Amino acid sequence: MIKRFFLNEKNIMGAILLNAGVIFLMYFPALRENKVLEVVDQLFIVLFILEAVVKMWALSPKNYFSRGWNRFDFAIVVLSLPSLLVHVLPIIPDTSLLLLLRLFRLFRLLRFVHFIPHLGKILSGLGRALRASVFVLAALLFLNFLLAIFTCHFYGKAVPEYFGDPLISSYSIFQLFTIEGWNEISEAIADHTSHPVLVYLARFYIGFIVLIGGIFGMSLANAVFVDEMTLDNNRDLEGKIDELRERMDELKALLQEQERIRP
Repeated sequence: MIKRFFLNEKNIMGAILLNAGVIFLMYFPALRENKVLEVVDQLFIVLFILEAVVKMWALSPKNYFSRGWNRFDFAIVVLSLPSLLVHVLPIIPDTSLLLLLRLFRLFRLLRFVHFIPHLGKILSGLGRALRASVFVLAALLFLNFLLAIFTCHFYGKAVPEYFGDPLISSYSIFQLFTIEGWNEISEAIADHTSHPVLVYLARFYIGFIVLIGGIFGMSLANAVFVDEMTLDNNRDLEGKIDELRERMDELKALLQEQERIRP
């Protein structure tokens, strides 16, 4: 019965979900030092250790470690051991590092990607989209670098909190590319500019950055990414249309043949 429990994937997935819920609760300030939750969390570690042991016994260590997900689970279990041993061996200090190791168990939620339909197509499309977006992203990076230097030169002294040095300026330009806080940046420059003409020029310049980088640049990158992600669906649709056209041609030829042989 124990063997059947641990070899049932649904039981393990349920345990992973429950453990994630316990860890979620333990990060509420009112429950952070809750002893019941800590004990339950430790019991889940024991459960996952037993899972690894039973699976190695049932499948043999060689077959167990031949599967990538089993190696992944075993690594998470090993990383969780210090959190369990700290309550058994006093020589192991209870540090924030051990609390961090607890979070690694949340990575087991990645096993739920098994339930994503057409995962192979999604990953393939994601890879194509990343490759296709490289040149657009490189162009945006170069544009960011160029605008960061220019803006740092013209407005670095006026608003150093946004354009004080190339790194700060580069981050502010990226913020403008995402159309985030552009109005505040424009008004901050206007507040430190005395001549009205220079104020309008500054607003025009910031608007140009938002337009060229945020609206055109980011939209282009998004369009390329989405187009590559949906390429498989378009190919499937084109294949079905071609198949339908072939069948219609066959039906048309059959009707013409019947017309010829009809007395």
